[in-house]
Amino acid sequence: MKIAILGTRGIPNNYGGFEQFAEIFAVYLTEKKHDVYVYNSHKHIYKEKNYKGVNIIHQYDPEYKIGTVGQFIYDLNCILDSRNRNFDIILQLGYTSNSIWSFLLPKKSIIITNMDGLEWKRTKYSKLIQRFLKFAEKKAVKSSDYLVADSLGIKKYLKEKYNTEAAYIAYGADLFSDPKEEVLSQYNVEKNNYNLLIARFEPENNIEVILDGIAESQDNKVMLVIGSNDNSYGDYLKKKFYNYRNIRFIGGVYNKVHLDNLRYFSNLYFHGHSVGGTNPSLLEAMATKALIVAHNNEFNRAILQQNAFYFSNAECIKHLIKTIKRKDYENIVEDNFKTIIQEFNWNKINESYFRLFEKSLK
Repeated sequence: MKIAILGTRGIPNNYGGFEQFAEIFAVYLTEKKHDVYVYNSHKHIYKEKNYKGVNIIHQYDPEYKIGTVGQFIYDLNCILDSRNRNFDIILQLGYTSNSIWSFLLPKKSIIITNMDGLEWKRTKYSKLIQRFLKFAEKKAVKSSDYLVADSLGIKKYLKEKYNTEAAYIAYGADLFSDPKEEVLSQYNVEKNNYNLLIARFEPENNIEVILDGIAESQDNKVMLVIGSNDNSYGDYLKKKFYNYRNIRFIGGVYNKVHLDNLRYFSNLYFHGHSVGGTNPSLLEAMATKALIVAHNNEFNRAILQQNAFYFSNAECIKHLIKTIKRKDYENIVEDNFKTIIQEFNWNKINESYFRLFEKSLK
C-alpha cells in the first residue's frame, strides 16, 4: 500500500498524542514493507526526508507567523500535494482545520479520518468558533470513506448524530518499567508524598475545581501542577492560588522520563479532562501505575471503569484527599497496568488500523 498520514505537525514526535501515534504507526507500516509518507510542518526540528524508512514531506506552515489561521494553510498545502502522489489511503488525524478543504482531497484515494474529540465543546472557543467546529465535524463525516473513533463515547456520538458507524480504535501507551527516584530531587518532592496534575491550561480540564478541592482540604502535601500556563487562564489560576504554598505551578515539562517518574512516585494523580475521547495522558498515567482521581464522565469511565476514584466538584476532591491512602489501593494500579497490556498496547492499536486499511481496500 502507498499511504499518507496528514493532520499532524510531523514526526518524530515532539508535540502530542497524534504525533506520537503517527510516528509509531508509520514505522510499523514501513516495517511491513508498505510505502509510507508523513506530512511535516516546515518548522519541525527534523529536517531530513526520511525517518526510519518513513518518507517525510515538509510543507510550508505559517502558524508561527499568523497563529491558528496558519494551520488551515498548512493543511491546504498538504492536501494539494497529496493530489499528485496517487496514494491508496490517506489517514487524516483530526478534522478541525482540514475539513474545509475536503473537496480538494484526491478522488481515487480512500480517506480515513480519526475524528478526535468533541472539539466544539471546548469552552475556550467563542460561540462563533464552536459553530464552525460543528460545521467542520459534519464536513469530515461526509467527506471520509471511513471514520475512526478513539473512544466508545465518540463512536456512540457519531452514530446518534450522523447515523454513521465508526471503527473504535483507541490510543496506545508504553509500559513504564524503569523507575528513577533521583528524578524527584529536581522537583523538590519525595516519593508518595506529593499529588500531581498534568494538563493543558483550559477550563474543560477542571484544573480550578481540582485546586479548589486541594485548597479546601488544607492538606499539606505538595501539589505539582504541570502544563504550560502562559495564557490568561493560567494567569488567573496562579493569582487565585498564590497564597497556597503547597500548590506549585511548574510550567510545561516535556522530558518523558521525568513525567513517567513523577506519575509513578506520586500519591494521587488527578485527571480532569472532560471533553474528547481517549486522552493519551490518561493512558500514560495507567501505564506508570499512578493512582488516578478522574473527572466523572463517560470518556474517562469507559477507560478506567472501576479502577479509579471519580470527582465532579471540589467537595469530592476535598473528601478524597482526606480519605485515600495510596498504599491501600495497589490492586487498582495493577489492574490499570494490566488494562494497558491487554487493551491499549501499541501493537494492538497498529494491528487494528492495519485491518481497517485492508478492509477499506477490499
